[in-house]
Amino acid sequence: MASATGVPELHPDSIDSREDSPLLSTPGNQAQSSLGTALAAQVGIWLIAILVWTGIFSHPLIFFSAHPLLNSAALLLQVQATLILQPTATAAQKRRGTIAHYTIQALSILGFLAAFLIIEINKGDHARFTSPHGVLGLITYIVIILQATVGVVQYFLPVTVLGSVNRGKSLYKYHRQSGYLLLVLELATVAAATRTAFNVNVLGIPLAGVLVGAVLVVAGAGARVRKHKLGY
Repeated sequence: MASATGVPELHPDSIDSREDSPLLSTPGNQAQSSLGTALAAQVGIWLIAILVWTGIFSHPLIFFSAHPLLNSAALLLQVQATLILQPTATAAQKRRGTIAHYTIQALSILGFLAAFLIIEINKGDHARFTSPHGVLGLITYIVIILQATVGVVQYFLPVTVLGSVNRGKSLYKYHRQSGYLLLVLELATVAAATRTAFNVNVLGIPLAGVLVGAVLVVAGAGARVRKHKLGY
């Protein structure tokens, strides 16, 4: 059912309730307030953020410094937005989780856009996309915008853009699938950044540390995925 604005109204009977949930926690069944494997994801993303911030603030700040700082902060927010929405159970939880998800994601996107603007200005007349990080970065920015656009349309504007709420709901599983793939792509882009000449010669952010953080994020967030919500 949809409201006058076209935003779908969630009914308690249409989703899992606490009473229907398994007594023992299994991957993806944690209540929203449960720490669960979110701890692993939190440790991982904070490890990456701290490594990046330490590398930046250990050297004199320059205009370019804002690029990795904004990107890492935006990625940190994006992981929070994912974790807060994953284990929602009741209708009220799902609604609050969705609003929090979109609010945090909006801040994250602003961070990514600002980081993109910084690198574009910093590049000036110099060649672009000369490294794996540069290529992955452009692809990542494009996918981020597409992901955000589809997310807003499917939930807030399904009737206006797609013609019905059901058509919007039919995109949910694809939005979730692409969201997790995007997270992996973002982590790969961060890892690739450690192999750039600037990091190797100046910042010294360790690839091994970033990879450990990435594995923890993927493992922690992945263990909370409900396969049926991905269409499996």
